[in-house]
Amino acid sequence: MPELFSWEFAADPYPAYAWLREHAPVRRTTLPSGVDAWLVTRYADARQALADQRLSKNPVHHAEPGKTGIPGERSAGLMTHLLNIDPPDHTRLRRLVSKAFTPRRVAAFAPRVQELTDRLIDDFAARGSADLIHEFAFPLPIYAICDMLGVPAEDQDDFRDWAGMMIRHGGGPRGGVARSVKKIRGYLAELIHRKREGLRQDGEDDLISGLIRTSDHGDHLTEAEAVAMCFVLLFAGFETTINLIGNGTYALLRNPEQRALLQASLAAGETGLLETGVEELLRYDGPVELATWRYATTALTIGGQPIPAGDPVLVVLAAADRDPDRFGAPDTLDLARKDNQHLGYGHGIHYCLGAPLARLEGQTALATLLTRLPDLRLGADPDELRWRGGLIMRGLRTLPVEFTPSAPPHGG
Repeated sequence: MPELFSWEFAADPYPAYAWLREHAPVRRTTLPSGVDAWLVTRYADARQALADQRLSKNPVHHAEPGKTGIPGERSAGLMTHLLNIDPPDHTRLRRLVSKAFTPRRVAAFAPRVQELTDRLIDDFAARGSADLIHEFAFPLPIYAICDMLGVPAEDQDDFRDWAGMMIRHGGGPRGGVARSVKKIRGYLAELIHRKREGLRQDGEDDLISGLIRTSDHGDHLTEAEAVAMCFVLLFAGFETTINLIGNGTYALLRNPEQRALLQASLAAGETGLLETGVEELLRYDGPVELATWRYATTALTIGGQPIPAGDPVLVVLAAADRDPDRFGAPDTLDLARKDNQHLGYGHGIHYCLGAPLARLEGQTALATLLTRLPDLRLGADPDELRWRGGLIMRGLRTLPVEFTPSAPPHGG
């Protein structure tokens, strides 16, 4: 049995996941937090578990609910969000949020994402080197979700600091994360209250204002629900996109033939390979390693393995998406891969609500990087890179790159 959750494992978990798929596809293991949970690693079992409503998202079904979930969310009063609730509450909240967080709103945001992407690249393009995590992949989704939520520009650097604290402490002491969670919660509550009071006058069209206005047969989000929803959109949205951009860029740099195909496609003005390519990057080395917590509400069986009631179940998306029974040559990056029904954003009623925004940001970031910095290359030996060792997310701590310096396109 390979060692799980070590720093070496974080750098390349895929051999260990291959062993689990082959020898123990549904295995009980002790997590770094001391909690025992079942890991589900085969694609068919994972897809079934993600849609099985006997697996609750509500931590009340676990004997030690305070040891699971997002650090600090319980003490900050942020439990009533989509990652922690089941139908009918989930159905009601998701319907309300979907009325505000629409595909049309995301599509209309595309020019702003492009503007942010170009501005960030402008800041380091003339230098010939950068850390793509801290200077690009991290600030892009933070500023994007702040803009979309309606966080005033003068407050966005505070958000960036709080989010940075969550990232830095993601695999370490929970206290730093919990402090950031409380700061974000307090700020969001004040901002939502301010916007609720001001909506009668200014008619703002940001996402928070949309959440406040949205209703379904007279049913509205309460202020506590709106705060929790905004928090989880921020929390679930920014780190997944950081890792999509970081892991995706790294995979392209390690696979130069695939990167060259994508650059040629972009140079020809085509978008098809970019779209299938981002889906393949989500499958090959996706941002979310394990789906968020689930709890057996009754005794059940997954993949032939009995699971007692009350036990936590963690679906290992990274293992399922490399299952050779579902994907041909699963350890090969193929940007043109067809029939790519990966589980990178989940499956079933808890499928990621923010997936369209993350895809937009990922496609824009990668296309712009490869177009503006065509000779982008790693600035460090791959063995020197370090990965954040959190439980749910997987991403690089830094990604040093080098390239031929270039001036901003408009002399900016």
